[in-house]
Amino acid sequence: MALSISRRIVRSFGSLSALGFREYPTVAGRSFQASGQNSILNLSDQIAGDNLLHAECFSFSKGGPSFLGFRRFSTTIWTPDSNGGAFPSDLLSSKTVLTPERTIGLYEDLVVPVTNFHNEDHGLMVLAGDVFDVPIRKDIIHRVVRWQLAKRQQGTHSTKTISEVSGTGRKPWQQKGLGRARHGSLRGPQFRGGATMHGPKPRSHAFKLNKKVRRLGLKIALSARAAEGKLLVFEDLEVPTHKTKNIVNYVNQMENTKKLLLVDGGPINEKLKLATQNLHYVNVLPSIGLNVYSILQHDTLVMSRDAVNRIVERMHTPINR
Repeated sequence: MALSISRRIVRSFGSLSALGFREYPTVAGRSFQASGQNSILNLSDQIAGDNLLHAECFSFSKGGPSFLGFRRFSTTIWTPDSNGGAFPSDLLSSKTVLTPERTIGLYEDLVVPVTNFHNEDHGLMVLAGDVFDVPIRKDIIHRVVRWQLAKRQQGTHSTKTISEVSGTGRKPWQQKGLGRARHGSLRGPQFRGGATMHGPKPRSHAFKLNKKVRRLGLKIALSARAAEGKLLVFEDLEVPTHKTKNIVNYVNQMENTKKLLLVDGGPINEKLKLATQNLHYVNVLPSIGLNVYSILQHDTLVMSRDAVNRIVERMHTPINR
C-alpha cells in the first residue's frame, strides 16, 4: 500500500527520525531500492518514465506495517529553443506575479535618465540617497509650509485707536440730569465711526523653525516627487527661441502634468523667462529659491543637472549655529 504524504506536513510534526521514519535518498530513472519490495520497483518505473522526471521516496512505520510515499518533480530545463512541445500545464503557476515596488526612505542612491526639452538622451545621473530618498513625514511638511506662509505674510493690517480717530474731544452732554448714559467722547468704540479696541496692528507673523527641520522638509518634498516619478533631470534648460509654443508643445507631450516647475542652477535664462511668463501653469526658479511650498504647488518638478548638484551641495553644507 502506497501512501503519498507531503514532506511539509511531516516537518510540522518533527524530523523523520523522531517519528521512526526511514528516509531513502532521491533517485532518478529506474535505479533505486526500497527495502526489497518488488512492487515498489514497478511503481518506480511508472513514476520515473524517462530520465526527465525524478522521484523521491520515504517510508515510515509507527507500530504497524511500513508505508511508502513518493513525490514527483521535474528537473527539465525549458528554453525558448527547446523543441519538446508545449510547456506542461501542471507546472505553470496560476498566481499573478507582481513586481515588488521600491521601498521609499532607505537613503539609497537613485539613478535617473537625463534628457532635455527635445527628449534627447544625455546619459544617467545618480541622485544622492540622503537628499532624494528620505522617509516621507507629513508632519514635517506641514510645519515647514506653515512657517513659509507665516513668514511671507505682510502683516500690514492696522486699525485706529481712540486717539487716532478723527472727531471732537468735547463731552457730548452733561454727566447728570438727562437720564442718558454718561459719556466723555463720541470717538469711543460704541459709537458709529468710533475707534476699534484691541484691533490688529502692523506686526510680523513669522515664528522660529529650526534649520534642521527646514532642511529636512525640502529633502522630504524632493523625495516625494522622486518616488512618484515626477522628478525629471535635464542636461540644461536651454530653449531655441523665446517663443511660448516651445514650452507649450513640450508640456502637452507630458502625461498627467498640470503644473510644471523648472529649476535651474544659476540665473534664469532670458529666453526661458520670456517663453514661460505667459503660462500660468509653468514657473521657473533658481536653485537658491527652491522651497517646499513651490514644490507642493506643482505636480511635476524639472531640474537641470547643475541645479541638482547645487541642491545636494547645499544639503550637505554644515549648519552654522
